Amino acid sequence: MQHPKLVTKRLELRMIWPADAAFILQGLSDRRVTEYYAVHYDTPEAVQEQMQFYEDLIKNGTGVWWAFSIKGEGQLIGACGLNELEAEHQKAQMGYWLLPAYWGKGYVPEAARAVMQYAFHEMHLNRIEAIVEGGNAASEKVLQKLGFTCEGRLREREMKNGRFIDLLYYSVLKREL
Repeated sequence: MQHPKLVTKRLELRMIWPADAAFILQGLSDRRVTEYYAVHYDTPEAVQEQMQFYEDLIKNGTGVWWAFSIKGEGQLIGACGLNELEAEHQKAQMGYWLLPAYWGKGYVPEAARAVMQYAFHEMHLNRIEAIVEGGNAASEKVLQKLGFTCEGRLREREMKNGRFIDLLYYSVLKREL
């Protein structure tokens, strides 16, 4: 399925393409980006796993991710999307990341808001979920700004880099926006 380009006041979002592998590697090999992220890749070969993930989302109808750039500039700066889409339950999980040079400028909430609007109004979802690793205050702030509610903390839910981490579960419902 093709999903449209999304445009905001400052950003352009387009579906991630196979040719974006170098950009995806740039972001997901940066320890600052992946400190609280579920994946990390160090080589062009390794990042193909992530590219396959994006392709499978579309092929299986379980989500879509967009890469985004500042309007008129074309250079990709971040990614935002939906996965774990369950059409029967009208819900999906949202994720996002941004290159560090662009942190603190409000780009992630702007991109995420566009994805949310598309998800609620065009994909007819009722619920969007997000999972945040404990300690990731910046991501929690983004979700709170977007109207998400923290539903709970699963203590020491997963093992990462040899230590247990908490996971915080957030959601927002269509009727809440």
